[in-house]
Amino acid sequence: MSQSWTLAQFRWDDITPAKVDRDLLETVKTAALVEANSADYVTYLRNVFADDDAFKAAADEWGVEEAQHGEALARWATAVDPSFDFPTALARFRAGYQLPLDVSASVRGSRTGELVARCVVESGTCSFYSAIRDRSPDPVLRAICHCIAQDEARHYRLFEDHLNRYLEREPLGLWRRLKIAFGRVDETGDDELSYAYFSANVPEGTEAYSRERCATAYWRRAIKLYQPRHVESAARMILRAARLKLAAPLLRVALSAVWWGMQRRLRRLEAVAR
Repeated sequence: MSQSWTLAQFRWDDITPAKVDRDLLETVKTAALVEANSADYVTYLRNVFADDDAFKAAADEWGVEEAQHGEALARWATAVDPSFDFPTALARFRAGYQLPLDVSASVRGSRTGELVARCVVESGTCSFYSAIRDRSPDPVLRAICHCIAQDEARHYRLFEDHLNRYLEREPLGLWRRLKIAFGRVDETGDDELSYAYFSANVPEGTEAYSRERCATAYWRRAIKLYQPRHVESAARMILRAARLKLAAPLLRVALSAVWWGMQRRLRRLEAVAR
């Protein structure tokens, strides 16, 4: 891998704060913290793949690019809202949310399972930044998210290449692959995104952290960014990572069900927020 873009290429003076609503701004602030926390993920992956020099080198480069995503998003958010103290928010996030860094084996049960999970994460981030790009009224954020989405698609292929290698060494059955893939999707409801939202958007000392409240606030903002094509792209990538091929009619039914479920969830979240 190699970094294909730099912060210097964006026309920062073209940012239009007046066009940006609060929900989009808070979503981007949250994403900036999660992306900037890549160093912990690199440490975790290096522990899991301790004797695989090729993968560790790739993980190192991946971590550098993820950190750049956080830097770009934070710079944009600070330009829109000068009161956003990114370093302080990031320190607060890291103090309150930590990965298991003292492990020597994957929490997924195997290295193959870990790579399935990594592919799922990249499929989600690729669709997420594509959704922001296509919804954003600000040209600079659109340009940033286009670059990030391309990176995430490339990262998906990176982890998929290593997954192919490990499937030969450590075969994993279809049921286990599906369980890991959809289990990782379900983990988006854990503390990472909700605590990132809390750290980025709730002034320190004003209220105690509540996963339920912060998760509701975050997902109410994030889900409404998506269009059907973004959901379809993510679903196809997840199924590909799990090595599951569905016939076209069944795939269409599955995609429609996922979209319906997301819209139903959004309606519930909107009702809670009223």
